[in-house]
Amino acid sequence: MPKNITIKKIIIGAAGLLFLYIASALVYPPVSWLAKENPKTTAMMEIREREWKRAGKDRKIDQRWVPFNRISPYMVKAVILAEDDKFWSHEGFDVEGIEKAMEKNIKKKKFKAGGSTISQQLAKNLFLSPSRNPVRKLKEAILTLRLERALKKRRILEIYLNVAEWGDGIFGIEAAARHYYGVSAASLSPLQAARLATVLPNPRKYSPTGSSRYVERRSRLIYRLMVRRGVVVQEFEDVMKPPEEEAATEGGEVMSNMSGAAPADAAPENGETGGEVAPEAPEDASAEGEAPATTQDAPVEEPGQ
Repeated sequence: MPKNITIKKIIIGAAGLLFLYIASALVYPPVSWLAKENPKTTAMMEIREREWKRAGKDRKIDQRWVPFNRISPYMVKAVILAEDDKFWSHEGFDVEGIEKAMEKNIKKKKFKAGGSTISQQLAKNLFLSPSRNPVRKLKEAILTLRLERALKKRRILEIYLNVAEWGDGIFGIEAAARHYYGVSAASLSPLQAARLATVLPNPRKYSPTGSSRYVERRSRLIYRLMVRRGVVVQEFEDVMKPPEEEAATEGGEVMSNMSGAAPADAAPENGETGGEVAPEAPEDASAEGEAPATTQDAPVEEPGQ
């Protein structure tokens, strides 16, 4: 058999296997069960566990599930502003955000920003790896469409907030709230919510209680947007804030006196967000249940979902 025919068959065979691998995402893994059941683990959690095992570390995932109505509305709004401002209106993809991300990638001549929505991030966290290769992105797109068709928006957001990574081994907003602030997810303040939302693009390098210039700058912007949209009533917050937060606010703007050690500054790890507050690298970067949630009801945009 001529050599060129053999090579052609190998290429066709490889292409066929690649097509089947991508197409398998049309039916597997199943997603409809997520409408009523909470996932006990995710692909991202399993990746972290394998990393610890290889490093000889005896560690466990810190995650505690909480229902949507036991998550502070401030946290919900902060995450949407930071990660996916069109969440309630799109069908899984923010086309404008993707176009902007592509323009940024072309300008910088590298694939970094991805314009990923919350639905896309959930598909990745639940079922895939953080790899940026095109095949993984194609599977992510298919799984995103399936999640959007099988689940209501509120449920997508509930699962995302409960499985998102907020630090090395810290998954879900309840574990994050207790780890960083010693409060429940229901009790998070607007300032705490803004800082937690800020670190989502790279939670293992940034700390919401740290003093990174990136965290300070971006959390101030998220907080100001929450005030501007009426999610936070500034006068009410000025009266209700505890003493330790009073020192962190001056002239209606969040200042930079939160306690905690800051990790080394670096650009956001995945950069795949499509929120109104886009991730930015700091200037000095060197590298790439059922109870009332808060003391004040903050509006959460959830049209018809």
